[in-house]
Amino acid sequence: MPEQVSVVIPAYNYAHFLPEAIASVLAQTWEHFELIVVDDGSTDNTPEVCARYTDPRVRAVRQTNAGLSAARNTGIREARYPFVAFLDADDRWQPEFLATVFREFERLGPTFAAVGTSCSRMNAIGEPLAPPRQNFLHTSELTVKSFCLRNRPLSSSIVVRRAVFEECGYFDTELRSSEDRDMWIRITARGHRFFYLGEPLAIIRRHPQNMSKNAPRMKRNSGLVLRRAWKAGAVPRGDVIFWLRTAAIHYFLVAWTHFDDGLRARAWQYLLTSIALWPIFLRADRVAEPPLFRLRAIANFLRGHR
Repeated sequence: MPEQVSVVIPAYNYAHFLPEAIASVLAQTWEHFELIVVDDGSTDNTPEVCARYTDPRVRAVRQTNAGLSAARNTGIREARYPFVAFLDADDRWQPEFLATVFREFERLGPTFAAVGTSCSRMNAIGEPLAPPRQNFLHTSELTVKSFCLRNRPLSSSIVVRRAVFEECGYFDTELRSSEDRDMWIRITARGHRFFYLGEPLAIIRRHPQNMSKNAPRMKRNSGLVLRRAWKAGAVPRGDVIFWLRTAAIHYFLVAWTHFDDGLRARAWQYLLTSIALWPIFLRADRVAEPPLFRLRAIANFLRGHR
Protein backbone atom coordinates (compact mmCIF):
# COMPACT_ATOMS: atom_id res chain seq x y z
CA MET A 1 0.00 0.00 0.00
CA PRO A 2 1.36 3.47 -0.84
CA GLU A 3 2.55 5.56 2.07
CA GLN A 4 -0.04 7.94 3.46
CA VAL A 5 0.74 11.44 4.66
CA SER A 6 -1.02 14.07 6.74
CA VAL A 7 -0.39 17.53 5.29
CA VAL A 8 -0.51 20.29 7.92
CA ILE A 9 -1.15 23.90 6.92
CA PRO A 10 -0.99 26.33 9.87
CA ALA A 11 -2.97 29.45 8.97
CA TYR A 12 -3.20 32.81 10.70
CA ASN A 13 -4.84 35.69 8.82
CA TYR A 14 -3.59 34.45 5.45
CA ALA A 15 -7.01 33.89 3.86
CA HIS A 16 -5.82 35.69 0.71
CA PHE A 17 -2.97 33.18 0.25
CA LEU A 18 -4.55 30.02 1.69
CA PRO A 19 -6.52 28.92 -1.42
CA GLU A 20 -3.28 28.69 -3.42
CA ALA A 21 -1.65 26.54 -0.76
CA ILE A 22 -4.65 24.22 -0.57
CA ALA A 23 -4.93 24.03 -4.36
CA SER A 24 -1.27 22.99 -4.61
CA VAL A 25 -1.93 20.10 -2.23
CA LEU A 26 -5.07 18.97 -4.03
CA ALA A 27 -3.11 19.08 -7.31
CA GLN A 28 -0.51 16.56 -6.08
CA THR A 29 0.08 13.56 -8.28
CA TRP A 30 0.46 11.58 -5.03
CA GLU A 31 -3.13 11.23 -3.87
CA HIS A 32 -2.64 9.35 -0.60
CA PHE A 33 -2.99 12.25 1.80
CA GLU A 34 -5.25 14.10 4.18
CA LEU A 35 -5.04 17.88 4.50
CA ILE A 36 -5.41 19.50 7.92
CA VAL A 37 -5.73 23.28 7.98
CA VAL A 38 -5.07 24.55 11.49
CA ASP A 39 -6.74 27.95 11.83
CA ASP A 40 -4.70 29.60 14.58
CA GLY A 41 -7.41 31.99 15.75
CA SER A 42 -7.56 34.01 12.53
CA THR A 43 -9.57 37.22 12.57
CA ASP A 44 -9.97 37.39 8.78
CA ASN A 45 -12.17 35.12 6.65
CA THR A 46 -9.98 32.03 6.99
CA PRO A 47 -12.92 29.97 8.39
CA GLU A 48 -15.02 30.87 5.35
CA VAL A 49 -12.18 29.87 3.01
CA CYS A 50 -11.86 26.49 4.74
CA ALA A 51 -15.62 25.92 4.56
CA ARG A 52 -15.56 26.06 0.75
CA TYR A 53 -13.84 22.69 0.40
CA THR A 54 -15.99 19.59 0.10
CA ASP A 55 -13.15 17.18 -0.68
CA PRO A 56 -13.31 14.60 2.15
CA ARG A 57 -9.52 14.67 2.45
CA VAL A 58 -9.65 18.29 3.65
CA ARG A 59 -10.58 19.23 7.20
CA ALA A 60 -10.12 22.35 9.28
CA VAL A 61 -9.27 22.64 12.97
CA ARG A 62 -9.67 25.97 14.72
CA GLN A 63 -7.82 26.94 17.89
CA THR A 64 -7.23 30.04 19.98
CA ASN A 65 -4.27 31.96 18.62
CA ALA A 66 -1.11 30.36 20.02
CA GLY A 67 1.52 30.82 17.31
CA LEU A 68 3.04 28.85 14.46
CA SER A 69 4.68 26.15 16.57
CA ALA A 70 1.47 25.45 18.48
CA ALA A 71 -0.50 25.26 15.23
CA ARG A 72 1.95 22.76 13.76
CA ASN A 73 1.77 20.73 16.97
CA THR A 74 -2.01 20.66 16.75
CA GLY A 75 -1.71 19.38 13.19
CA ILE A 76 0.69 16.63 14.25
CA ARG A 77 -1.69 15.52 17.01
CA GLU A 78 -4.62 15.52 14.59
CA ALA A 79 -2.69 13.53 11.98
CA ARG A 80 -4.05 10.10 11.13
CA TYR A 81 -1.24 8.92 8.87
CA PRO A 82 2.34 7.77 9.55
CA PHE A 83 3.98 10.69 7.73
CA VAL A 84 3.49 14.42 8.33
CA ALA A 85 4.24 17.16 5.78
CA PHE A 86 4.24 20.88 6.52
CA LEU A 87 3.16 23.67 4.20
CA ASP A 88 2.89 27.29 5.32
CA ALA A 89 -0.32 29.00 4.26
CA ASP A 90 1.51 31.50 2.02
CA ASP A 91 3.60 28.87 0.20
CA ARG A 92 2.77 26.16 -2.29
CA TRP A 93 4.11 22.92 -3.77
CA GLN A 94 4.93 21.77 -7.25
CA PRO A 95 2.54 18.94 -8.31
CA GLU A 96 5.29 16.29 -8.01
CA PHE A 97 6.41 17.27 -4.50
CA LEU A 98 4.88 14.39 -2.54
CA ALA A 99 5.47 11.77 -5.24
CA THR A 100 9.14 12.70 -5.47
CA VAL A 101 9.64 12.74 -1.70
CA PHE A 102 8.05 9.31 -1.28
CA ARG A 103 10.19 7.88 -4.07
CA GLU A 104 13.14 9.05 -2.00
CA PHE A 105 11.78 7.46 1.17
CA GLU A 106 11.36 4.17 -0.69
CA ARG A 107 14.90 4.37 -2.06
CA LEU A 108 16.48 5.40 1.24
CA GLY A 109 14.70 2.89 3.46
CA PRO A 110 13.32 3.03 7.00
CA THR A 111 16.45 4.46 8.64
CA PHE A 112 15.61 7.89 7.22
CA ALA A 113 13.12 9.87 9.28
CA ALA A 114 12.78 12.97 7.10
CA VAL A 115 13.20 14.14 3.52
CA GLY A 116 13.33 17.78 2.48
CA THR A 117 13.73 19.45 -0.88
CA SER A 118 15.11 22.67 -2.25
CA CYS A 119 12.78 25.64 -2.77
CA SER A 120 12.22 28.33 -5.35
CA ARG A 121 10.78 31.76 -4.48
CA MET A 122 7.88 33.92 -5.55
CA ASN A 123 6.67 37.40 -4.66
CA ALA A 124 3.42 38.41 -2.99
CA ILE A 125 1.39 37.94 -6.19
CA GLY A 126 2.98 34.62 -7.12
CA GLU A 127 5.54 35.81 -9.67
CA PRO A 128 8.87 33.91 -9.69
CA LEU A 129 11.82 35.51 -7.92
CA ALA A 130 15.49 34.83 -8.44
CA PRO A 131 17.31 33.29 -5.45
CA PRO A 132 18.96 35.96 -3.28
CA ARG A 133 22.36 34.29 -3.39
CA GLN A 134 23.72 31.15 -5.01
CA ASN A 135 23.07 28.11 -2.85
CA PHE A 136 25.86 25.56 -2.85
CA LEU A 137 23.87 22.98 -0.89
CA HIS A 138 23.51 19.84 -2.99
CA THR A 139 21.59 16.58 -2.67
CA SER A 140 23.00 14.80 0.38
CA GLU A 141 22.28 13.55 3.86
CA LEU A 142 22.07 16.29 6.48
CA THR A 143 23.34 15.71 10.01
CA VAL A 144 23.07 17.50 13.32
CA LYS A 145 26.21 19.42 12.36
CA SER A 146 24.50 20.54 9.15
CA PHE A 147 21.57 22.01 11.07
CA CYS A 148 23.76 23.65 13.69
CA LEU A 149 25.75 25.37 10.96
CA ARG A 150 22.63 26.80 9.35
CA ASN A 151 18.94 26.21 8.86
CA ARG A 152 18.69 23.95 5.86
CA PRO A 153 15.49 23.06 3.98
CA LEU A 154 12.53 25.20 4.93
CA SER A 155 9.57 23.61 6.71
CA SER A 156 7.31 23.90 3.67
CA SER A 157 9.54 21.40 1.87
CA ILE A 158 9.85 18.68 4.53
CA VAL A 159 8.07 15.37 5.18
CA VAL A 160 8.71 13.57 8.49
CA ARG A 161 7.78 10.22 9.98
CA ARG A 162 5.17 11.04 12.63
CA ALA A 163 6.65 8.62 15.17
CA VAL A 164 9.74 10.83 15.41
CA PHE A 165 7.73 13.55 17.17
CA GLU A 166 6.53 11.08 19.78
CA GLU A 167 10.16 10.36 20.62
CA CYS A 168 11.77 13.78 20.19
CA GLY A 169 8.95 16.07 21.23
CA TYR A 170 7.05 18.74 19.33
CA PHE A 171 7.86 22.23 18.08
CA ASP A 172 8.87 24.60 20.88
CA THR A 173 6.00 27.05 21.38
CA GLU A 174 8.32 29.53 23.11
CA LEU A 175 10.18 30.14 19.85
CA ARG A 176 8.61 32.62 17.42
CA SER A 177 11.20 31.84 14.74
CA SER A 178 13.89 29.17 14.21
CA GLU A 179 11.50 26.63 15.76
CA ASP A 180 11.96 24.37 12.75
CA ARG A 181 15.77 24.44 13.05
CA ASP A 182 15.45 23.57 16.73
CA MET A 183 13.24 20.61 15.81
CA TRP A 184 15.59 19.24 13.14
CA ILE A 185 18.59 19.59 15.48
CA ARG A 186 16.78 17.58 18.14
CA ILE A 187 15.74 14.92 15.64
CA THR A 188 19.18 14.44 14.10
CA ALA A 189 20.93 14.66 17.49
CA ARG A 190 19.02 11.50 18.42
CA GLY A 191 20.41 9.68 15.42
CA HIS A 192 17.44 9.99 13.06
CA ARG A 193 18.56 10.46 9.47
CA PHE A 194 17.52 13.40 7.29
CA PHE A 195 17.93 13.56 3.51
CA TYR A 196 18.01 16.71 1.39
CA LEU A 197 17.02 16.64 -2.27
CA GLY A 198 18.34 19.58 -4.26
CA GLU A 199 15.30 19.76 -6.54
CA PRO A 200 13.14 22.90 -5.99
CA LEU A 201 9.73 21.33 -5.39
CA ALA A 202 8.34 23.87 -2.92
CA ILE A 203 7.73 27.54 -3.68
CA ILE A 204 8.27 30.02 -0.85
CA ARG A 205 6.44 33.35 -0.96
CA ARG A 206 8.38 36.46 0.01
CA HIS A 207 6.28 39.40 1.17
CA PRO A 208 6.36 42.09 3.90
CA GLN A 209 4.41 39.95 6.39
CA ASN A 210 6.96 37.11 6.42
CA MET A 211 8.04 36.19 9.93
CA SER A 212 11.66 36.22 8.72
CA LYS A 213 11.45 39.97 8.12
CA ASN A 214 12.13 40.75 11.80
CA ALA A 215 15.94 40.62 11.90
CA PRO A 216 16.43 41.22 15.67
CA ARG A 217 13.91 38.49 16.50
CA MET A 218 15.56 36.11 14.04
CA LYS A 219 18.96 36.77 15.62
CA ARG A 220 17.64 36.28 19.14
CA ASN A 221 15.88 32.99 18.40
CA SER A 222 18.56 31.47 16.19
CA GLY A 223 21.12 32.31 18.87
CA LEU A 224 18.94 30.68 21.51
CA VAL A 225 18.59 27.52 19.41
CA LEU A 226 22.36 27.27 19.00
CA ARG A 227 23.01 27.83 22.71
CA ARG A 228 20.53 25.08 23.53
CA ALA A 229 22.23 22.74 21.08
CA TRP A 230 25.62 23.53 22.61
CA LYS A 231 24.39 22.99 26.16
CA ALA A 232 22.71 19.71 25.17
CA GLY A 233 25.90 18.44 23.54
CA ALA A 234 24.20 17.95 20.17
CA VAL A 235 27.76 18.25 18.90
CA PRO A 236 30.35 17.73 21.67
CA ARG A 237 31.21 20.99 23.42
CA GLY A 238 34.88 20.11 23.16
CA ASP A 239 34.74 20.47 19.38
CA VAL A 240 35.77 24.11 19.68
CA ILE A 241 36.64 24.47 16.01
CA PHE A 242 33.16 23.38 14.94
CA TRP A 243 31.42 25.74 17.34
CA LEU A 244 33.61 28.69 16.32
CA ARG A 245 32.78 28.02 12.68
CA THR A 246 29.12 27.70 13.61
CA ALA A 247 29.17 31.05 15.44
CA ALA A 248 30.90 32.65 12.44
CA ILE A 249 28.21 31.43 10.05
CA HIS A 250 25.52 32.49 12.51
CA TYR A 251 26.81 36.08 12.56
CA PHE A 252 27.28 36.07 8.78
CA LEU A 253 23.63 35.12 8.23
CA VAL A 254 22.50 37.56 10.92
CA ALA A 255 24.44 40.27 9.09
CA TRP A 256 22.46 39.59 5.92
CA THR A 257 19.06 39.66 7.64
CA HIS A 258 19.92 43.00 9.25
CA PHE A 259 21.22 44.35 5.93
CA ASP A 260 17.98 43.33 4.21
CA ASP A 261 15.99 45.04 6.98
CA GLY A 262 17.90 48.26 6.39
CA LEU A 263 19.86 47.98 9.67
CA ARG A 264 23.16 48.64 7.94
CA ALA A 265 25.34 49.56 10.96
CA ARG A 266 24.34 46.37 12.78
CA ALA A 267 24.88 44.39 9.57
CA TRP A 268 28.49 45.60 9.37
CA GLN A 269 29.00 44.83 13.06
CA TYR A 270 27.82 41.24 12.68
CA LEU A 271 29.75 40.66 9.47
CA LEU A 272 32.99 41.79 11.11
CA THR A 273 32.19 39.62 14.13
CA SER A 274 31.83 36.63 11.80
CA ILE A 275 35.25 37.28 10.27
CA ALA A 276 36.86 37.73 13.69
CA LEU A 277 35.44 34.41 14.95
CA TRP A 278 36.70 32.40 11.95
CA PRO A 279 38.72 34.42 9.42
CA ILE A 280 38.93 31.95 6.53
CA PHE A 281 36.68 29.17 5.26
CA LEU A 282 38.90 27.11 2.95
CA ARG A 283 35.93 24.93 1.87
CA ALA A 284 33.04 27.38 1.67
CA ASP A 285 30.92 24.75 -0.10
CA ARG A 286 30.77 22.82 3.18
CA VAL A 287 28.70 25.66 4.64
CA ALA A 288 26.61 25.99 1.44
CA GLU A 289 28.31 29.20 0.32
CA PRO A 290 30.41 30.24 -2.70
CA PRO A 291 34.17 30.84 -2.37
CA LEU A 292 35.14 34.08 -0.61
CA PHE A 293 31.52 34.55 0.43
CA ARG A 294 32.26 37.14 3.10
CA LEU A 295 34.40 39.21 0.75
CA ARG A 296 31.45 39.11 -1.64
CA ALA A 297 29.22 40.28 1.21
CA ILE A 298 31.56 43.19 1.93
CA ALA A 299 31.41 44.20 -1.74
CA ASN A 300 27.62 44.03 -1.70
CA PHE A 301 27.40 45.97 1.56
CA LEU A 302 29.57 48.71 0.04
CA ARG A 303 27.35 48.83 -3.04
CA GLY A 304 24.27 48.94 -0.83
CA HIS A 305 22.54 45.93 -2.38
CA ARG A 306 22.89 42.16 -2.80
